Amino acid sequence: MRPRVYRILLAIIIIMTASGCSKINPFLGEWKTPYGLPPFDQIREKDYVPAVKIGIKLQEKEIDAIIACSEEPTFENTIAAYQRSGAILDKVQGVLFNLSETDGTPSLQRIVDRVIPMLTEHNDDIFMNPYFFERVKSLYDRKGSLGLDREQEMVLDQMYRAFVSNGISLDREGQAKMRSINKELAILTQRFGNNILAQNNSFAEEFGISISEYSGKMASCSDRDLRERMFKAYSSRGNNGGRYDNKDIVLRIAGLRLEKAKLLGYNNSANQILADKMAHDASTVDAFLIKLLIPAAAKAREEVADMQKLMDEDVAAGLLPAGEDAVIRPWDWAYYADRVRQTRYALNEDEVRPYFKMENVREGVFATAHRLYGLNIEKLDSIPVYHPDVEGFKVTDADGSFIGILLTDYYPRSTKRGGAWMNNFRNQEVTAAGEDIRPIIVNVGNFSKPTEDMPSLLTLDEVSTMFHEFGHALHGLLSKCRYKAVSGTSVARDFVELPSQIYENWAFQPEVLAGYARHYQTGEVIPAELVEKIRNAATFNQGFMTTELVAASILDMKWHELTSLEVSAGCPFSSGIKGSNGMYIIDPVKYEDFICFDMGLIDEIIPRYRTTYFNHIFNGGYNAGYYSYLWAEVLDKDAFELFMQNGIFDKETAASFRSNILEKGGSEEPMALYRRFRGAEPNPSALLRARGLK
Repeated sequence: MRPRVYRILLAIIIIMTASGCSKINPFLGEWKTPYGLPPFDQIREKDYVPAVKIGIKLQEKEIDAIIACSEEPTFENTIAAYQRSGAILDKVQGVLFNLSETDGTPSLQRIVDRVIPMLTEHNDDIFMNPYFFERVKSLYDRKGSLGLDREQEMVLDQMYRAFVSNGISLDREGQAKMRSINKELAILTQRFGNNILAQNNSFAEEFGISISEYSGKMASCSDRDLRERMFKAYSSRGNNGGRYDNKDIVLRIAGLRLEKAKLLGYNNSANQILADKMAHDASTVDAFLIKLLIPAAAKAREEVADMQKLMDEDVAAGLLPAGEDAVIRPWDWAYYADRVRQTRYALNEDEVRPYFKMENVREGVFATAHRLYGLNIEKLDSIPVYHPDVEGFKVTDADGSFIGILLTDYYPRSTKRGGAWMNNFRNQEVTAAGEDIRPIIVNVGNFSKPTEDMPSLLTLDEVSTMFHEFGHALHGLLSKCRYKAVSGTSVARDFVELPSQIYENWAFQPEVLAGYARHYQTGEVIPAELVEKIRNAATFNQGFMTTELVAASILDMKWHELTSLEVSAGCPFSSGIKGSNGMYIIDPVKYEDFICFDMGLIDEIIPRYRTTYFNHIFNGGYNAGYYSYLWAEVLDKDAFELFMQNGIFDKETAASFRSNILEKGGSEEPMALYRRFRGAEPNPSALLRARGLK
């Protein structure tokens, strides 16, 4: 046995003895489960904290060994060695943070609250270590002469930036301040998310529907008073006082991010965050968003006029009282938009949902991947899963080689946060011995749960969502990188949505629908006339949908473009509460109102996410990055136009997208990868054309 391995094993024994562990912690041994899945049935809540502590100690020893190496720094003995460190931490975090989002019981939330400060401090210890940085910097300064390939250069650049962005160049006082900021931010962002989960559950208790069912209910509810109550409850989450109010948390998070940015030499947190993204700076993002807002808002005004005509008809028919309030309000939009769609396109959501049984849609998602990339996806039984709703699938390539494991978790529960997402239980990477570790991916949703009498039937939006999240899954599954820092979805935030959003384009193609859209009772394939209605209505309501998305993106940017959270007394968004220097603290609600007014947002629309429940930017890692959905949509619509030109299942085009985008992760610059696939820069007009705004 090698001395270093012996010392590490001895350390485990010592730590476990000190911790009073009476049995081997599941995270510390090899998982002898099918495909190396986590042994969910063996993991207990008491295992997490000891495993995190041991994992931290072991990675510290691995980094000490890197620093103590007497040889001149090389990519292999420094960068690659770090990339392959922290195996136990990877395992425990992969399980803990996935389950805290999907099955976040109060006790599990308390565990997360406990370990987050430990992990934050550990990360700071790594990226504020001057001796480790000395080795990394020596490589960075001479990377042009090291003979590195592009993936290695990207990993080296990323590591160097991690040290810089964590304040390695700051003095002792500055680093201490950075540590304090990072620790508090980690705690506050988790608290923000926990508050939203609690508010979502309160909403469900009050109205008898989950947050994920809100949009559908608003579209079908003819009771205007009920719509108003639901809208106000939905849009005031995190902003209604009491235990779960997020306003103070928002201010503190924004202030800490700004303080961090200024420590690093930036005037605001947006520019600091965007420095290594495709957009690079806030002014580029702002200009991009305004160009979209102008045509989107103009289209939205046309949509309001169409809806107002129907409301006027309801007033004339005595269905609504006449008067000043007989105008479209935000709580009327979904209902009257659906009425317009039925009138104009004869398309009713209740008419199409019977053809979108969850299992059939998933079958279509998988079949599309088979036709595009030759993938085969096989249902697995008798594998460990973390909840009875979870199902597992084995993914293999056309030649039978193993690609990875996909888990699906599609139904809401009180312990699951709202929305839909993809995540990894295990990242793809290649070991020092050359073994290709294949990923374990999970797709999570909040679709209507089946009952004894009715299967889960998806709305058109939910169909798109399932395709979207599987596009992310493909990005993770098909990764062919060597280092976990750049594998799969570990790419620039404004590039990561390309694989997911482009996959949505196949969802409602007639030849794709013909394969999976079957009536849940009769098995009848969706009629051609109904397919035509869906396609004709594809750009319907895009003024609203684009405007609310752009508005949320602008709101995100404005929070992160602040250069101070204190304003003069006469400022329209002053709270009236004095800060430390005699100025007045910003009122979050007034600030949001001012931003919406300043951008020219019409009264009938609010941002897709309001400040106090904007989980993406205050807990989800999309801070100064929510624009990336629209930014990536420029890429996805431009890319899909190539598929349309060559055939949506053209083998050569699909192979190029797979090899140049899906397999590459972050191993090269995003635009270089895109140009290699497309042969040119993306055409911004593609987005406007696809949304019917041009």
